[in-house]
Amino acid sequence: MATKPSSGRSTAPSQQVSWRDARPAPLVLLSGPEDYLASQAAESIRAQVRSAQPGAELVQLDAGTYEAGTLLMQASPSLFGDWKIIEVSNLAQMNDAFLVDALAYLTEVAPDVVLVMRHGGGNRGKKLLDALKAAKATVVDCQPLKKDADKADFVTTEFKAARRRIDPDALRALVASVGSKLPELAAACRQLISDTAGDVGIETVEKYYGGRVEATGFKVADAALAGRTASALSMLRHALASGEDPVPIVAALAMKVRAVAKVHGTRGSSGQLAKEFGMAPWQVDQARREAQRFSSAGLARCIRALAEADAQVKGASRDPVYAVERAVTVIALGDD
Repeated sequence: MATKPSSGRSTAPSQQVSWRDARPAPLVLLSGPEDYLASQAAESIRAQVRSAQPGAELVQLDAGTYEAGTLLMQASPSLFGDWKIIEVSNLAQMNDAFLVDALAYLTEVAPDVVLVMRHGGGNRGKKLLDALKAAKATVVDCQPLKKDADKADFVTTEFKAARRRIDPDALRALVASVGSKLPELAAACRQLISDTAGDVGIETVEKYYGGRVEATGFKVADAALAGRTASALSMLRHALASGEDPVPIVAALAMKVRAVAKVHGTRGSSGQLAKEFGMAPWQVDQARREAQRFSSAGLARCIRALAEADAQVKGASRDPVYAVERAVTVIALGDD
């Protein structure tokens, strides 16, 4: 039997960990619907095991098409004492045969096996999930990153891992441009890191991704909230003349104004407010600066104008362009 490597499986108590902190363990559950995070966690675990045990064999099973006895056979001790990584996908679609075998396996976990199971969500397999947690499995959080603040943290960490820095404006523009899908956001980070040198600024992000509609909307919103009326209207008209859809532009305006409304009149540190509002500290700082131009009544006017624009660009008006221009003008004028 192989000696357990010092950098191999963890024997720590069961806990939920981030996908970045995934470590080899006798039982690992990748829990949540975000496939990108699950694949990254599985790849990291695989690499860590093979770093300690280069001869470790990889076995991949599908719980939905599983044949009875396969798991127990694959997990049985090897004549040569080699380690195994067994990866099981589709726990949410598991058949009865897999459930029976998996529950049996938990009663006597093999000493030289890292069993990594993937459950994308739902109630199917709850009995096994409960049993895994009772058996002190490591649960890796693979929930989607829905908030912009979470996506911003993701990008920041990607750049830190590469010993690089991305400017706050560039970070926000990148999330606005490609943040709808995490794999695309991760790919964008990798491209910027590999193709550029030094700090990544807004000009670089615009060069690579500035053609996205979301980025256009945020440029208009930035100019409007800064009080640059002519610039905001010029960018808006150019975008609409180029065939841009007004709906995401209004959405970008609304997102920025909501951030300003959240911090308007608040006290406390950026870090405290960031946690309270689900924002990044730099977003709080920027929203605070922008909030200085508005009274409560002024913000209320902006919110009403955006609500009207939102309804009109979604079909309530024959002239949605006018509605968006009016909202931009109201925001840009502030309390003037």
